[in-house]
Amino acid sequence: MFIDFEGIDGSGKTTLSNLLAGRLKKLGYRVAHAREGGELQAPTARRVRELTRDARLLEMSARTEFFLNLARDAQQLEEVVAPALGRGEVCITDRYLYSQLALSGGGRGLPMDELRPAVELAAQGLWPDLVILVDVDPDLARWRKRLGKAQGGRASDGDSRKGLVGAGLAVRVRQAFLELARQDPRRWIILENDDVPLRVLEQRLVDAVLARLEGRETPVQRIAPLPVAPPTGPACVEDVEKRFLEALDTVEAREPALAAWMLGGLPGLAAHQRRLGLVEFYPGLVARGLSDLDDAPAWTLREVLAPRAPAQVAQGLGSISGPRAMMMRERLYTQVPAEVLTGLRRDDSPQAWALRERGVKDGKLAEVLPGLGGLDGDEAWLLREAGMQRGLYSAVARSLGGLDSERADALREVLLPQDRLAVLRSTTGLDTPVARGLREALEDKALKLVLRSLCGLVTDEAWGLRERGAPLTKEALDSLDGLDDPRAWKLRVAHAGRWPATALSSLRGLPLGPEARALITRVLEAHPRRLSVLRNAYGVIATARALAAHPPSARASRGVTESSAQQVER
Repeated sequence: MFIDFEGIDGSGKTTLSNLLAGRLKKLGYRVAHAREGGELQAPTARRVRELTRDARLLEMSARTEFFLNLARDAQQLEEVVAPALGRGEVCITDRYLYSQLALSGGGRGLPMDELRPAVELAAQGLWPDLVILVDVDPDLARWRKRLGKAQGGRASDGDSRKGLVGAGLAVRVRQAFLELARQDPRRWIILENDDVPLRVLEQRLVDAVLARLEGRETPVQRIAPLPVAPPTGPACVEDVEKRFLEALDTVEAREPALAAWMLGGLPGLAAHQRRLGLVEFYPGLVARGLSDLDDAPAWTLREVLAPRAPAQVAQGLGSISGPRAMMMRERLYTQVPAEVLTGLRRDDSPQAWALRERGVKDGKLAEVLPGLGGLDGDEAWLLREAGMQRGLYSAVARSLGGLDSERADALREVLLPQDRLAVLRSTTGLDTPVARGLREALEDKALKLVLRSLCGLVTDEAWGLRERGAPLTKEALDSLDGLDDPRAWKLRVAHAGRWPATALSSLRGLPLGPEARALITRVLEAHPRRLSVLRNAYGVIATARALAAHPPSARASRGVTESSAQQVER
């Protein structure tokens, strides 16, 4: 029997496919998993996959990507799948040719009628007996992916080629998968993985597969949790905290690490109390989730967590400056110098420069450079020159973040052949010739980064890019964060139906005026139980109330910073 798992990135198909393989083996079945442990079993297929994921290959067309992905699956078929089926084994795949139809057709927009003949050629008539579509809310899938990166110690600012397109790609791919399942209901089973404990989901999956293996009919196509009654009463701003915390309780019971991760950057007593309940088991996630929070409870937690999770504590300092933050960085330097040095952006204090000098003496120029963002003095430029001499091009590009001088643009021009994406990231919020040229050149190749580079910009070019990008991906609304502009409100309202959680997160830093309250209420009424919506609504409201209680003149002494208003997760 040939069983294929499909779904968007972060849906859980790799975890579930490996669980199924293990359970079937225990039941006495001979099983071959073509991607056991998440790794393609055919070496040639692994090499091809590296090409299709390489974000540096910006000129690779959608058709080229399609044929490379076909080649990967064809090799897996030749080398792993067909031999296993020939031996009479149950063969499990984590992605097959359906993924290429969903990605290239649904996601990239290539004509399905043109793709199907090539897919049929690659399949050689061999199609799965059972396809399990692991279906999930794309917002939740993205949270799980970020959590996986955090727990695995992987860079959070890296992007695959798919990632460069923006979050809208996953939405389109999901819809394509659902349409494929609708067209072939006897072959496809849809397994919902939004709010069911993994052990329950695993058992439902095993039961459905055993029914097929034993020749029994599967009564339904969609394996879904029991329906949950919607919250009672009308949606309102005052009710958001209660609804979010109830939803978080459900998440914590099912995925406690995800609950800890979702608390990241949220101010207020209720969020702090939840962190205290999770800190013993997830110290690193809690520490990192203190990002830019400058209140007394956050500092108490940092002191407790510094010995257990020094890297995450350093990361969670974010852009906080001042004596207390610097003392913490100085304490942590010997254990996690990289995290400390990269966290010095925009800090021109003598203490920060002392740490940088120490880092250079310790041979850590590559870590010192990213921490120069926003600094335009002679000392900073001497370090950039040293970085260029040593070929640290990406780190030098990161050091240019926030600089709009002619000198910075001239260096960006030099760096473009080395790392265009790092240079693009350095232009966030800038309206310089290089920034404008890069956005024009990369709009169709790295739309997510182009849109995010618009944060704070109110130029005609920026509004044109947002208006073109908003129907395609949520990052157009990400770039509206904190903008109280009629054009920003028009975009939020127009696209709140497609990107509800992001429409809310773009309100960060704004007061809870009539427009904000109306938008929050409208989105909550449409999505009363959607976790990402509740989380972002709570974050916006808690931040606005904290800022209203402690206006700018008093925030430094009362522990509420402007940066903390920027921490509602997208």
